[in-house]
Amino acid sequence: MPAEEKMSPVDTAWLRMDRPNNLMQILGVMLLDGKLDFARLRRRIEERMLVHARFRQVAREDATGWSWVDDRDFELDNHLRRAALPGKGDKAELEQFVADLASTPLPPSRPLWQIHVVDTHMGGQALVTRFHHCIADGIALVAVIMGLADDAPAPSPQRRVAPDHHSHDDALWGLVWHPISRAVQASVRASSSLWTMSQDWLRNPWQALDYARLGGGMTAEAAKLLVMANDSPTRFKGTPGLVKRVAWSEPIDLKEIKAVGKVLGCSVNDVLLSAVAGALGAYLADCGDATDGVEIRAMVPVNLRQASDAGKLGNRFGMVTLELPVGIANPLARLYETGQRMQALKQSYQPALTLTLLGAAGMGPKIVQEQLLDFLANKATAVMTNVPGPQQPLYFAGARMRQPFFWVPQSGNIGMGVSILSYNDQVQFGLITDRRLVPDPERIVNRVADEFGKLLMLVLLEPPECLGDPDLVEAHAAFHWAMA
Repeated sequence: MPAEEKMSPVDTAWLRMDRPNNLMQILGVMLLDGKLDFARLRRRIEERMLVHARFRQVAREDATGWSWVDDRDFELDNHLRRAALPGKGDKAELEQFVADLASTPLPPSRPLWQIHVVDTHMGGQALVTRFHHCIADGIALVAVIMGLADDAPAPSPQRRVAPDHHSHDDALWGLVWHPISRAVQASVRASSSLWTMSQDWLRNPWQALDYARLGGGMTAEAAKLLVMANDSPTRFKGTPGLVKRVAWSEPIDLKEIKAVGKVLGCSVNDVLLSAVAGALGAYLADCGDATDGVEIRAMVPVNLRQASDAGKLGNRFGMVTLELPVGIANPLARLYETGQRMQALKQSYQPALTLTLLGAAGMGPKIVQEQLLDFLANKATAVMTNVPGPQQPLYFAGARMRQPFFWVPQSGNIGMGVSILSYNDQVQFGLITDRRLVPDPERIVNRVADEFGKLLMLVLLEPPECLGDPDLVEAHAAFHWAMA
């Protein structure tokens, strides 16, 4: 009889979150130099990935809920596939290939993942991955995929490489990673069931104080969430259709980003988010839309994994709502405003609240879950995530990984996902949109580097004593343009 494991309430919520116009799939692309050794890749998957039972299990529902059940007919060939791009085999065709996968459900009768080895005319092959979000969150899946890689073309058979997370402080989810408060840890333990919480109290009476503090903080966050107005109406908001579009940027040098942030007294995160906000605002302006005072709210995943969760799958993250000041044209003013907003999120109980809400939703009727998700989604325009990857070159079955990208799914009626990934001292941006709302996402991601370039030029050209005054810098720029 197949082995069976009860699915956690949070993972159940992600499984049931699928809608025809928003599938809960995490997609990734790794551009390679040259061709990989397919037989070696297959061995790596068997040795390093399939050791996790979840990748050999299907999701099944019965009267007691959802469970993970071993797939007795599991065949790796159903999940590891070859493909070739038609025609030119260029970036546009690869983006279309990924967009088609984003709009196509994974077969529910099989384990919910696929890896495609795609032949391109872009200097090498591409690895295209897709995993249903109910298997694990982005942090866990990046660890699994990077675990298939090696740090040399011909590695030792026992060599395993995990992602280098030394840049936690620069990542969005690093807001609560250092440290995770005891109250938030209490939320993680309590989110699955009230039984867990009661057992914590019996073993450790002091834990009740954590829950009391958590309750007060989360009550305040819930009140804020209930009265939070929807963000600005823009062409980015609306009911998504069935067809997606994806795009990715050329990489930006991480050392330059850090240098600019150091001069301006801002974090790497502030610089990246400000550049994204500027690119979104520039797109709206190019389309002839008003941007003055426009605010776009993004749902940002926050990692709530503890040290004991290392190597485990499943979903262990909450969300915070971040308002991007896309209506501020002055790049310095926008950067400083973004930094202030990020500071305000550091003590937020929103991650604990949303994790607990997802767990509760997963235990309740699906219709209640959908109403909760619609309520949250109506308050936001995008999902945005930032994952630190390895900061040294990696090789997949002998082929060097040149650039990695990934795209996050959007829940409810959210029609945009922004992904930031660092790798080998470079940062790249991925964007997934609904074709009906934003048919040309490349126009947005291509502007991110331009927006960062504005900050870089200010740092290079303006006197350091002026950089703290955005209005003064703007006046200087206007004067220089007038003289030119």
